[in-house]
Amino acid sequence: MTINNTLKPKAIVTELARRIKEYRISAEITQKELADKAMVSNRTLTRFENGEDISLEKAIRILSALGLTDNIGLLVPDPDDSPIFHSPQRTGRKRARKKEVKKNDGWVWGEDK
Repeated sequence: MTINNTLKPKAIVTELARRIKEYRISAEITQKELADKAMVSNRTLTRFENGEDISLEKAIRILSALGLTDNIGLLVPDPDDSPIFHSPQRTGRKRARKKEVKKNDGWVWGEDK
């Protein structure tokens, strides 16, 4: 399955879990061995492989134990590495508040009369 913008978050989690499980199986590592290497509980690894929620830190530990840490940067590329980021034409977005035009509703301070 291809992961893209048309998938719902749960479908993406399920697909990632399936892929990670396949990496573990192809590396001929048991769940217990991977859990020990990643320093997570067996239950956490089982939940992860079943597409259930676990903490991001534990997911990263599992990826690291499988030797997939280098691929994490592909999830959210560093904007500093983008050629467009370094372009001289790039002005960047600036936060700005829309200026409000204050209407005079006829009321003035006593000194302003």
